[in-house]
Amino acid sequence: MLRFLATRVGLLIPTFIGVSLVAFGFIRLLPGDPILIFAGEHGITPERYHQVAMQYGFDRPIWTQYFHYLGNLLHGDFGQSIVTRRPVLREFITLFPATLELSVCAIVFAVIIGVPAGVLAAVKRGSVVDQGLMGTALVGYSMPVFWWALLLVIFFSGILHWTPVSGRMDLLYFFKPVTGFMLIDSLLSGQKGAFTSAVSHLILPTIVLGTIPLAVIARQTRSAMLEVLGEDYVRTARAKGLSPFRVVGIHALRNALIPVITTIGLQVGMMMAGAILTETIFSWPGIGKWMVDSVFRRDYPVVQGGLILIAGIIMIVNLVVDLLYGLVNPRIRHR
Repeated sequence: MLRFLATRVGLLIPTFIGVSLVAFGFIRLLPGDPILIFAGEHGITPERYHQVAMQYGFDRPIWTQYFHYLGNLLHGDFGQSIVTRRPVLREFITLFPATLELSVCAIVFAVIIGVPAGVLAAVKRGSVVDQGLMGTALVGYSMPVFWWALLLVIFFSGILHWTPVSGRMDLLYFFKPVTGFMLIDSLLSGQKGAFTSAVSHLILPTIVLGTIPLAVIARQTRSAMLEVLGEDYVRTARAKGLSPFRVVGIHALRNALIPVITTIGLQVGMMMAGAILTETIFSWPGIGKWMVDSVFRRDYPVVQGGLILIAGIIMIVNLVVDLLYGLVNPRIRHR
């Protein structure tokens, strides 16, 4: 097991270096000059321009800038925002709980509905139920995030007035954040109605962000279940007279979950990409909206550091998935 873990951790090092190189080079391709942000409406003198360029290292060769930046990353320094003058890592830590809360709710929503739907479709293979579930999953996977979000907002917020349009909490509630997770902080505040408000603000963003992962998980679960249901040990279990629930829920589903776990882990990266649109549409104060705002403001250190931090989180999640994969299937961890 230790060898398996060491191998997976060792693969993270070149991956991290590659991500940092891509992020560093990509930011340099964006149009605009970040130094001119300091100028505002009043312009900037050549002397001040040169001073700022030296302060942020923009006067050095590209390769020198990269190795200097890589060295800072190894010491936990992700740079400083040009706009707010605050450390990028501190801003990320402040905003990340909002994105994490939304992502966890979305993936739970996707798994709770997607896995049973995939199992049911496999058991009812070829029936109306199967075709209906997989057709719905295909529609959910094909819908653009922004279009789906606007439809839900118009219907549930604009017409029915069931859910809020944006934000994480109604303005009439005010309390000091403790954990950064609004569901937890609203309960700790003790204010009547605060938790209900937090839940109502989460409903639409959760559905929007979780729809595509739900569709992928449902289709992957169906495919894995169909493969497992045709195995000899499943037919043997049925021949022994075991109940359909025990055959499907224990013998078949447990082995079918191996590729499903991998699929769930891969959806984390997709959810990070979807969170950018979702947070922007719903004015959700997370890292997705923070990244979009930083791109428009040409805040190079924030965009660069944010990309690397997001990639780092995805790599850690994939490492956890690899470990879970090895625990579910012992043969994997001995390779």
